Amino acid sequence: MIREIVKIDEELCDGCGLCVPNCHEGALQIIDGKARLISELMCDGLGACLGHCPQDAITIEKREAEEYDEVAVISQMVNSGKATVFAHLKHLQEHNETAYLNQALSYIKANRENMPFEIKEVHELLHGGNDTKSSHHSSSGGCPGSAAASFSAAGLRMAEPTGEMPSAITQWPVQLHLINPAASYFQRADLLVAADCAAFAHGDFHRKFISGKKMVIACPKLDQGRDIYIQKFIRLIDESKVNTITVVIMEVPCCGGLISMVQTAISQAGRNVPVKVAVVSIRGEVLSEEWVI
Repeated sequence: MIREIVKIDEELCDGCGLCVPNCHEGALQIIDGKARLISELMCDGLGACLGHCPQDAITIEKREAEEYDEVAVISQMVNSGKATVFAHLKHLQEHNETAYLNQALSYIKANRENMPFEIKEVHELLHGGNDTKSSHHSSSGGCPGSAAASFSAAGLRMAEPTGEMPSAITQWPVQLHLINPAASYFQRADLLVAADCAAFAHGDFHRKFISGKKMVIACPKLDQGRDIYIQKFIRLIDESKVNTITVVIMEVPCCGGLISMVQTAISQAGRNVPVKVAVVSIRGEVLSEEWVI
């Protein structure tokens, strides 16, 4: 059959990541600074990501696709480097596409001399020897952050409560759609922009992140009205003149859209604001915390 599929112009792509949270099948990732279609198997060709690319680097092409050809796909991906190939292999493994995974592995073994990695690295990748954060995929598709996970808290030592912990929130509302950027409490404030899930994941979120800041929360994957969010950030920067912005996101790729919105707002605003980004793991650990602007 002839089917439609996403095509990315790597010359135009600047790696902004706005396409990632808008690919509902989880087929796009930012790898080595470029948007990559890591699995043609999951691309439905509907182009939901097209309108979110400010560089017009994404198009839809029609091509012959009578039968999915894993060997053809993996042979093309090799040219994109190790990270892209490994993301694809994990994608197949996590979606239980055993037949396609075996075809890919057979091709890699037969052409091992031309691979940008060692065979033992593939074995470590697929059997738990490597960190595979770059391909958090759910077996049901969609946002990679929806992948089911279960972990024990048996070794976790919780501090004995000495009384009810007071909330560090000093304003209401906090949901980004509901806040008024002109509210007096935002004037010259240090602003916290948090992904919805972050406060549930990090056990000390109020003390570590909210204390001393005014807060807004949003989900770049599920919330509608990205342009509205950007305009509100611009108003907070230009009109309320916030001092700093701290963005707290989860480690899943979908959360990167929140950083992109803040960066877009700063690029369109009339003044610069220092921005710190903190990344929280699904187990609640702070993986990184650094000033990016």
